[in-house]
Amino acid sequence: MKIAVIIIRTLMGLLFIFSSAVYFLNLVPVPEMTGTIKTFNDGLMAAPYFMTLLKTTELVCGILLVTGYFVPLALILIAPVIVNIFFVHATMAPEGLPIAIIVVLIEAFLGYAYRKSYAPLFVPRASINKG
Repeated sequence: MKIAVIIIRTLMGLLFIFSSAVYFLNLVPVPEMTGTIKTFNDGLMAAPYFMTLLKTTELVCGILLVTGYFVPLALILIAPVIVNIFFVHATMAPEGLPIAIIVVLIEAFLGYAYRKSYAPLFVPRASINKG
């Protein structure tokens, strides 16, 4: 199982590194969009900081996943991005839905693999550490 986790974690990290590199380096022209996905994308572009923040988050999380450092933190930070990717493709751009489903399943698998790291988050009444 450990080898499967490393392989899957690395592949997901590379996916996010590649995605952010494409954006920052302008490697692929932005395809023409129509309909609701165009409206959605125009709304994202209206906030000048948003895409840079999103792609920086993807890049940092991708690097953390590939290197194996702070993996539970990277999985938490990238989770809202993955949820949004899934719902965008489920509701506005169904051609990307198969990849979105795979990424959701990978996130769930890795979350399960690192479940012991998340156990302290599910304590009903957490105590304050005295330093």
